[in-house]
Formats: sequence, C-alpha cells, structure tokens
Amino acid sequence: MLTSLALIFLVGLAMAAICQRLKLPRIMGMLITGIAVGPYALDFLDPSILGISAELRKMALIIILLKAGLSLDISDLKKVGRPAVLMAFVPASFEILAFFLFAPALLGVTRMEAAVMGTVLGAVSPAVVVPRMVQLMEAKYGTKKGIPQMILAGASCDDIFVIVLFTTFVGMAQGDTVKFMDFFDVPVSIVLGVLMGAVTGILLSFFFETAYAHKHCVRNSMKVIIVLGVSFVLVAVEECLEGVVSVSGLLAVVSMACALKIKSVAFVSRRLAEKFGKLWIAAEVILFVLVGAAVDIRYTMEAGVAAIVMIFIALLIRAIGVGLCMLGTSLSWKERLFCVIAYLPKATVQAAIGSVPLSLGLSCGKIILSVAVLAIVITAPLGAIGMDATYKKLLQKEM
Repeated sequence: MLTSLALIFLVGLAMAAICQRLKLPRIMGMLITGIAVGPYALDFLDPSILGISAELRKMALIIILLKAGLSLDISDLKKVGRPAVLMAFVPASFEILAFFLFAPALLGVTRMEAAVMGTVLGAVSPAVVVPRMVQLMEAKYGTKKGIPQMILAGASCDDIFVIVLFTTFVGMAQGDTVKFMDFFDVPVSIVLGVLMGAVTGILLSFFFETAYAHKHCVRNSMKVIIVLGVSFVLVAVEECLEGVVSVSGLLAVVSMACALKIKSVAFVSRRLAEKFGKLWIAAEVILFVLVGAAVDIRYTMEAGVAAIVMIFIALLIRAIGVGLCMLGTSLSWKERLFCVIAYLPKATVQAAIGSVPLSLGLSCGKIILSVAVLAIVITAPLGAIGMDATYKKLLQKEM
C-alpha cells in the first residue's frame, strides 16, 4: 500500500507539474497517471488501495467542500438567488432529455436505457468545478455578480438531483415499481442536508467560542481535525439513514462550513480556509489519480464515434439549459458563456456510478459504462482547460 501511495503522490505531482508547464490543467496529469498505473493499464496499484478508492475519493471531496464553504460569501449568493436554484437541476434535466431523445437512434438502446444513461452522464463534476470556483472567489473574479458562488452551489446540488433520478430509473429498468413520492427525495435531501449542516456548524462555533472563553484555546490545527471528523460523521449519517429518509451529507458539509464562517470571528474562518487549502494539495492528487484509476480505457475504444457525437449533442442541449437559467439576470454574454463552460466537466459521479448498471446485469450496462468513461476522458480536460483559459477574459475582477 505504501508503494501505491508513493506512486499516487510522486508520479501524480510530477505529471501535474509537466502539464502545468505545457499550459494544461494539472488535473490532466493526475488523470493520466491514474489511468496509466491503474488496474486497466500497468496495474501498479495495490488492491487494498483500490478497495478503499471510493472512500478516499469521498474524503478528498469533503476537504474541498469544506474549503468552499469557508470561502463562500452568503451575501453574494443571495444576490444571485433564482439562477443558483435553477442551476441545480435544469442543465442536468436538459442533458437527460437529450439522451432520452437521441441515444436510442445513435446508440441502439431503448428509451428506458437511454434515461438511465442520461442520469449517469447528467451530473457535473464537483471535483473539477469546486476547486476552480474557490480559486475564483479568492482571486475576486466574477464575485461581484456572485458567478462562482452560483456555480459552486448549483454543482453541489446537481449531483443529488441526478443520483436520485439514477436510482429511480435503474429501478424502473429492472422492472421495480416506482412511487411518485420517490421524486420528492430531491428537495427533502437538499433541505435536510442544509439544516443538518447549519445546526452542526452553529454548535461547533459555540463549542470553539466557549472553549476560548474558559481559557482552553483550541489551536487551528486541532479545529481542522475536529471539523474534518464532524464532516465524516455528517456523510456517515446520510448512509445510515438511507432507505429511511433522504439527506445529503455532502451538502451538509458545505452548509456546516458556511455556518462556521458566519458565526466565527473573521480571522478564524480565514485561517481554517487556509488550512483546508493546504490539505487540498494532497487530497487533490488522491482524488484525481483514483478517478483516473477507475477509468477502464478499453471501453473508450468500444464506444465508437456515435458515442462521441451523443456526448457533444448532450453538452449542446445542456448549454441551452444553462442559458435558460441565466434569463432575467444582469450577466453579460461573456459571463453566461463562462457558466456554460463551467458546467461541462464530468468525472467523479460518472466514475462512481458508471459501472452500476453493468454490475446489476442490465443489458445496457456495457454501453453506459463505455459512454461514461468516454465522457470523463473528453469533458474533464475540456471543462478544466476551458475554465482556466477563459476566466480572465470572460469574468470581471472585483477591485
């Protein structure tokens, strides 16, 4: 396992540095590293690492979500309002509709199989989007109109919406009966996640202040460990309540971090954000190398040109959905274009659930996995490069 970790960190960082020198996003180097050393290529990674890959990826995602929540300005988010809510489900719905309409003709699947494929492909990748939105907020690009805040919030909720629909459509594809009430899991999950996180954040802030008042100063490093531990508990609560009530653990993590920022002294939340920013340096490598390791490159060869065409048709229709979310706002055409680019990348959700239909024995499982892998390979670098190359040109820097 130690050799595998050494490979992940050293080769991942080296490839990231090479890509950075070539003016390419660091994420590309990490993804390439994962694909190369993963079980479907050179197979250098220990099975024990691959066995806990999903958990390690989730831990890395929690770290960047905490950093995002501690950097998020709620007052700026309030300025955005309606578009932030619409971005949580409209673009994904448009992409699912695109697969439902065009995948049967292009890929030879049934309408129900196309719907399942759409839910696998419909989610934007928070692992690609969130770090960049955090960087934009810190650099003050687009913050005056709340653009990175809006995208961050939408991307955090987008996954919940898509995964609930995925579970529902997979059940229908297996012949299970689906209740109309199942679709209410989405708003319930979001509301309960926000409430659970907000209450937890307020309690944590009270604990830190009480300890300080009684001369028991909790060091920032210790606060990081406590916040991280509580975040793991919030995500675990989601798993414990599965089948009983829907609650989003990841959204609870963001909400808790926001509450901590609001209730804590400014310099405390700033120091916590800096600490989690340093943790993210290591977490980023683990996340993207392991996402790459989950990619079976063989399936990209089998997907064919039709799958590539389908992916770009879906992205085009998704872009229309993003544009509709922007109607009635004060955003310029350049800022709207940036929002479209920011909603292109796919990685984490597709790597996590792309193989589920195949493991369940669905006849469409192989083609769904093929398209999911191809979407990661195409859109993750495309979205990352697009955001990195255009944000200075498309967004205004707040002075």
